[in-house]
Amino acid sequence: MKLSPSKINSFLLFKLPSAYFTGVRVKSITDTTCVTSVKHRWINQNPFNSMFWAVQGIAAELSTGAMVMDKIKKSNKGISMLVLNNKATFTKKAKGRIMFHCNDGDKIDDAIKKTIATGDGQTIWMKSEGKDSKGDTVSIFEFEWTLKVK
Repeated sequence: MKLSPSKINSFLLFKLPSAYFTGVRVKSITDTTCVTSVKHRWINQNPFNSMFWAVQGIAAELSTGAMVMDKIKKSNKGISMLVLNNKATFTKKAKGRIMFHCNDGDKIDDAIKKTIATGDGQTIWMKSEGKDSKGDTVSIFEFEWTLKVK
C-alpha cells in the first residue's frame, strides 16, 4: 500500500506531534518527489519574526524521509533508516508559506537493493530546497540517510 499525504500527516499527529503542531504537512509524494509545506506562524517563529530554523529542518527532513519510508514499505523487508548527517544553508528569512521539494527518490531504490543483497548498510545524500511564495530559495537542507537490513 502506497503512503499518501493524508496517511503521513496522520502519522505526524500521533508519532511526531512537534512537526504536526508547528504546521508541517506533506502536500504530495511520488516515487521520485516529495513536497512538504509549513507556514510561518506564532508557534514556529524565532525572535527575528521569521520561521525558526529547526521547523524548516523538520519540513525538509520529512520531504526526504517520507520517500524513504514509502520505499522501505514497498520492499517488504525489515530495513532501518536513520539520519547520519545533515547540512543546511539559509539564504533568506523564511516568512509566509515555505514549500520544501526533494527530487532524489531515485537514489533510494539502489540503496535498498544493495542493502538487501549484501546485508551491509548503505548511505545516500538527499537534498531538499525550501522556497517561499515568490519562488525565492530560503534554505537548502541535505540529509545523509543510512539504510540497513534489520
